[in-house]
Amino acid sequence: MVLGAVMVVSGATTYSMVNTALKDERITVADDATRYAGELVAGPFTAYEQANIIEKHALEATGGKTYAELDREDPLRAVAMNGSFLRASLFTSVVAFGVSVLVMGVGLMFILAGWAIRNLASKNERVSV
Repeated sequence: MVLGAVMVVSGATTYSMVNTALKDERITVADDATRYAGELVAGPFTAYEQANIIEKHALEATGGKTYAELDREDPLRAVAMNGSFLRASLFTSVVAFGVSVLVMGVGLMFILAGWAIRNLASKNERVSV
């Protein structure tokens, strides 16, 4: 049960740290996004939406070509590269949010399993006395 509590606290702390780091960047979801337009990027859903709109903008700027499809001398290659880096950073935060929620869920399961085992053990002690 203690391990479960540690996992819940660790997951919540990580979630909070990633949330704070994203807020500190003061990124807002682009106005032409399908969801969360104009909102501060602070959670997994807004980060994911902003990553998608960055891809859309980068592809519009490069005529639909990705970094790998552009010639090495094409000045738009830097636009595609920056878009890819920004998307990767945002997707990393989305993964961090997911892992922290997973850790909290596993911790909660440990707590519940420990509680159930203690409950069963106390019932067995009463029966065998």
